[in-house]
Amino acid sequence: MKFVIAPDKFKGSLTGFEFCDAVEEGLLMVFNDAEILKKPLADGGDGTMEVAKHYIKGETVTITVKDPLFRPINASYLYSDETKIAYIEMAEASGLKLLNVNEFDCMETTTLGTGELIYDALEKGATEIILGIGGSATNDGGMGMANALGFRFLDEKGLELSPIGKHLSKVKTIDDSNKHHRLDGVKVQVACDVTNPFYGLQGAAYIYGAQKGASENEIIFLNQGLCNFAEIIKNRYEIDLQKVSGSGAAGGVGGGALVFLNGELISGNNLVKELADFDNAINGADWIITGEGQLDEQTLSGKTIDGVVKSAKSKNIPVAALCGSVSISVAQQQKFGLNYVASIVRGISTLNQAMEQSRDNLLNATFNFASLLK
Repeated sequence: MKFVIAPDKFKGSLTGFEFCDAVEEGLLMVFNDAEILKKPLADGGDGTMEVAKHYIKGETVTITVKDPLFRPINASYLYSDETKIAYIEMAEASGLKLLNVNEFDCMETTTLGTGELIYDALEKGATEIILGIGGSATNDGGMGMANALGFRFLDEKGLELSPIGKHLSKVKTIDDSNKHHRLDGVKVQVACDVTNPFYGLQGAAYIYGAQKGASENEIIFLNQGLCNFAEIIKNRYEIDLQKVSGSGAAGGVGGGALVFLNGELISGNNLVKELADFDNAINGADWIITGEGQLDEQTLSGKTIDGVVKSAKSKNIPVAALCGSVSISVAQQQKFGLNYVASIVRGISTLNQAMEQSRDNLLNATFNFASLLK
């Protein structure tokens, strides 16, 4: 039998690679001649960089860039000299994780450091850039990112603005005469799993501004700034960001990447599957075994298991989900298209105990699943 093992991580417990190894061990206890293909996946969130590194066979590049508050920090990205692919997570340079809670302030923060990572990749010769935009500390519409790549944002007097959220409302002119010479020749894909428009009640400022430190009045101001920025972009580039689903992601970086990087917004799930050549890899599989820490009704909204099921359905391959916890009904399971679902937890235990025992529990659950197939 051919099994494809394609999990997300169990956050805080098992990496996708560890999941694959445990499931392989359990399968071989029953099917000692099984063909097993390990394809750990991710959805563009935490842990995606390690999975991407596995597939693009890239090296970690570390450079000094500006953090969200313009302080120098060391940030890393992946680059494969062989394939000329760079994988960049903006959270490494422009993420909330880089700030103390009392420093959260998306009026003052910038995506400049993310642009500096992109600049470095272009200088190294990247022909394809994959940009993950989760976890940002910013609401600058991608101004900082673009500024690092040679774009200048000018006020009504022609003076250059610092690329921060509160200056979106002051932008009157965009000067791209000195943009990086390789920008037009590079393929940029942006991992984006939200559908928020650029501005408005469902836009970047109203939905995400508060968690990035903005007060109610600041959210209103930032939203007005995004409206102004979108209007300037529409007049300059004939692109209506408000009509682009996901343009409000990461404080407007979704839209900024579309305009300034000629980027394509694509689900993180699909990006990782593409890197893994997943749809070709599963040809001829008898089962796909997937899993994540918690299987609930949100799982099938762009999460890793959602992507696995969609690929499996197209080839009529059954899917088994072995998860830390399961909180879906039989009806939901059937709707999702999962053929077998199990929580791997054994006995009564605390969350910490369950996490500590997750590898052994997963091995046990896999053995029992394989025994049923036998």
